[in-house]
Amino acid sequence: MRGNIWETKWLTVSITLTLTAVSISAYVLKRKWNHLNSKIEELEASLKSFSDNCASERQGRIRAQQALRKEVTQSQPNSQKLNLTSYPMMPIGVVHSCFSTRNGTPRQPLLVPLARACLVFNTTRVPPASLEGLEEYSHCWILYVFHLNTDLDKLWKHPSKSGFKAKVRVPRLKGGRKGVFATRSPHRPCPIGLTVAKVEAVQGNMILLSGVDLVDGTPVLDIKPYLPYCDNIQEATVPNWLMEDNLLSVASVSFSEHFTSALKNIWIMVVS
Repeated sequence: MRGNIWETKWLTVSITLTLTAVSISAYVLKRKWNHLNSKIEELEASLKSFSDNCASERQGRIRAQQALRKEVTQSQPNSQKLNLTSYPMMPIGVVHSCFSTRNGTPRQPLLVPLARACLVFNTTRVPPASLEGLEEYSHCWILYVFHLNTDLDKLWKHPSKSGFKAKVRVPRLKGGRKGVFATRSPHRPCPIGLTVAKVEAVQGNMILLSGVDLVDGTPVLDIKPYLPYCDNIQEATVPNWLMEDNLLSVASVSFSEHFTSALKNIWIMVVS
């Protein structure tokens, strides 16, 4: 009987100690959980405060820039306000093309599908990672500078002295003139060109292109992927004078009977 009493007491003590240990563990876990929740709340509050400060600073910069622009605009005579619309733009790369001079360079892109070029980017301005994904497109738009224009020096003069021509001669009109913005003449108020080329490959900081109409050394301002769903407008129309003939197409190529021997002689002169 005594043994049963001691066993009962021992069991009671064991259960009590176990429950006490469980209670202590639960208390400790609860404190740790509360402490963790407190840290999380502090971090969330700190993150929110940081985001709010960033947004506030950005809004402050925008307001300051707007106020400065307004102040400068109001303080300048109307004749000088045009100078405020200048923007910092520098070439981000240069084209190494198979066309060394303007003469002989195609007037429009893709007329010579086998024409090759390599667009090399300045890595200090354009990290190679900027080109990731471009290889998934078949073509790209290239914005560039007509750097070989003979009248570039005029662009640095005051508009009243630049001698900008509103109309240019159009080859298809046999000397007839059209407004410069109705043509793709390289002689423009801003000598910026736009062309499309096929993307053959992307290698590091270079894009290998084909079907180009760019002369060697052309500075590039920007590239954008060609998107057929919005760049190819099926309902687009052009003036009748562009449809009168088909000067840009090549129906056939004929070689004279002396072509082969002449080419052979030229080759010998080059390699010797």
